[in-house]
Amino acid sequence: MMKSIVSGDAGRLLCRFAGANKHQPPVRGHFKSAALPRQHPRRQFHFSPSHKIVKPYLLADIGEGITECQVIQWFVKPGARVEQFDPICEVQSDKASVEITSRFDGVIKKLYYDPDDMAKVGKPLVDIDIQSEISPADEALLNGTSEKESKEDTPQQNPHPEQSSLEVERNDTHAAAGDVPPRVSPQDLPPLQTQDQTTAQRPRGKHATLATPAVRHIVKQMGIRIEDVEGTGKDGRVLKEDVQKFVEASKQTTAKASAASQLTAAPTQQVQDHVRPLTPIQAGMFKQMTRSLTIPHFLYTDDVDFTALNMLRKKFNAGKDKSQRLSPLPFIVKAVSLAFQQYPLLNAHLDTTTNPDKPQILVKGQHHIGVAVDSPAGLLVPVIRNVQAHSIESLAAEIIRLSELARAGKLTSADLSGATFTLSNIGSIGGTAVAPVIVSPQVGILGIGRARAVPAFGNDGELIRREDCVFSWSADHRVIDGAMAARCAEAVRGYLENIESMLVTLR
Repeated sequence: MMKSIVSGDAGRLLCRFAGANKHQPPVRGHFKSAALPRQHPRRQFHFSPSHKIVKPYLLADIGEGITECQVIQWFVKPGARVEQFDPICEVQSDKASVEITSRFDGVIKKLYYDPDDMAKVGKPLVDIDIQSEISPADEALLNGTSEKESKEDTPQQNPHPEQSSLEVERNDTHAAAGDVPPRVSPQDLPPLQTQDQTTAQRPRGKHATLATPAVRHIVKQMGIRIEDVEGTGKDGRVLKEDVQKFVEASKQTTAKASAASQLTAAPTQQVQDHVRPLTPIQAGMFKQMTRSLTIPHFLYTDDVDFTALNMLRKKFNAGKDKSQRLSPLPFIVKAVSLAFQQYPLLNAHLDTTTNPDKPQILVKGQHHIGVAVDSPAGLLVPVIRNVQAHSIESLAAEIIRLSELARAGKLTSADLSGATFTLSNIGSIGGTAVAPVIVSPQVGILGIGRARAVPAFGNDGELIRREDCVFSWSADHRVIDGAMAARCAEAVRGYLENIESMLVTLR
C-alpha cells in the first residue's frame, strides 16, 4: 500500500517534469524548488507616466487693488526652459514695475501678450509645461482657478504638444491665428532693411532684446524696434547710448536719401493724427485726479526767503562730492514735519467711505511724506517714511535713493503707497507759483516753486539781494480752514528763514 502511494506520487512528479499535466497544482514540501518550471497566472501590469502637464500660469494679484498692468518686456520665449524663481517678464502698473518669476520648473509653451499689451490680473500670462513636483497649494491654485478660466477665456490646449512646432521669434497667440502683424516703422527711418539683415546675421547675446524701462521708454518714443538696435551691454543688452547711436545713424542715412530726392522734387512731410492709449501711470493719474477734483481746494501762497538757508548749504557743501551735497529739499521736508507737530490736522486722511453719513478724520501719528519725481515713465510720488525720525542728512540720502529708483523704473508698490502728505517740487523744472491738486484721502499738498534772486529792502531801508521761493499750499476746505493752513505755512517759513531755530529743535 505504501509502495503504491509513493510510486503514484513519483509518477505525478515525472509527469510534471515532462510537462504532461500542466494544470496540476504544485506539490507542497521539499519537492518545491527553483529548478521546477512553474506556471503563474498572467497579470495586468501598468506604469505611471511622468508628471508633465501644460497649465496656464496666471498673473497674480500684485496688491493695491490693481486689476491690470502693462507688459514691459519678456525674459523668455516659447520653447525656453525655466526653473523655479527664474524671471518670466516685467510688468508695469500705475504704481511701479514688478518682475514676475516662475513658481515651477518646466518649458514655456505660449505667451499670451506682446510687449506693451495690458495684462489682466488673474488671467493667463503664459502656458508652461510643468516638469517638477507641485505643492498642494500650487495644485489647488492650478486646479481651482486656471482650469475654470482656461475653458472660458483661453483656446483649448493642443492634445499633442510634441507635434506642434514653436516659433522662437513670435508668440503662439498670433501663430495659431496666422502671421504676426508687422510693426510699422516711422516714415523718417525707411532704409533700414539692409541693417536689419545685417543684425539678423550677427550673433546676438541671450539678453539682446532686454533693456531698462527707461531705455524702453526712449525706444518707444523714437518709434523704433529694440530688436533692430545692437546692444553693447552685458550679454548684448541695449543701453541708452546704443539707442542714440542707432538714431543718429538712421538720421544720417535718411539725410542722404532726402538729399538725393531733393534733386527731383521737394516733398512735404505731414504729421498724421494718431491715437495713443494711456500708459498705466497715466491711467492711474487719470483716476486719482478725477477723484481729487471733487475736493474743494483752498489755495494759499507765500514767499520764503532762502538767503540764510543757501548760505548754510554753501558752507556745508564746500569741498564735498556731488552725491553728498545738500539741496533745499531735505530742509523743506524736515520743516514741514516740524510744523506738523504743531498742526497735526494737516497730516491726516479724510475717511468718507466707511460711513458716508458720518465722515471722520484719521490723524496720522507718523509723517510719511511723498515727494513727486519727474521720471521717464511719468510723474511718480515715492514716499519718505517716518520723516520725524530722520536727520536732514539722512533725508537727503533717502531722497537721492528714491529718485534714482524712480528714474530707473524700479520703485515697488511699497515705495509708492502710504503717504500722509505730499510735496511737489515743480521748481526743479521751472515756474514760481502753482495750484497743486490734493491726492485723496490726504487733506493737503505743498507746491515748491523755483528760487530766484530778487531785489528787496533791508531792515534799515537799504536795497539788498534776496533769494525768494514761492510756496503754494492746497488744503481740503471741508476740514481745513484758511487760518490753520496759513499758520502752518508761517511755521514752515519761520523754520527755513531762521534756520537756527529749526536746527535746535531737531532730535
